[in-house]
Amino acid sequence: MFSSAQSMPFARQPQLARAYRSIAAETGVTDASPHRLVAMLYEGFVEALAQARGAMRSGETETKGRAIGRAVRIVEEGLRAGLNLNAGGRLASDLNQLYSYVGMRMTQANLRNDETLLDECLALMQPLQEAWTRIAPTTGGSNA
Repeated sequence: MFSSAQSMPFARQPQLARAYRSIAAETGVTDASPHRLVAMLYEGFVEALAQARGAMRSGETETKGRAIGRAVRIVEEGLRAGLNLNAGGRLASDLNQLYSYVGMRMTQANLRNDETLLDECLALMQPLQEAWTRIAPTTGGSNA
């Protein structure tokens, strides 16, 4: 049997893993170009959606809620909040509406436990992610 002092490293392993992921993410953000930051938001969205899908399939309600919440925050607080509606013209306006719609559908997917709504959101966002990736060489940034 382990004493509490001996088992402490095992109990702290999840906290250490979270800290490592946080530091790795912060380092990536610090060194990233503006183009790369947007790419990271799209990547995070797709990753959160995959986590939500897995949690839905395995009945892990709390994990599903956290993953969908993360995806919604990426869309609302990252992508949508980063739009310049004054200078961006119709494109920014259209993206604003799309991001608002995706945020709403993600919330509905969570409430209804509906994987088809996750599919819809992914289908709407993937073309944007792919287009953003394709324009990376034209931005001139070395971190793109």
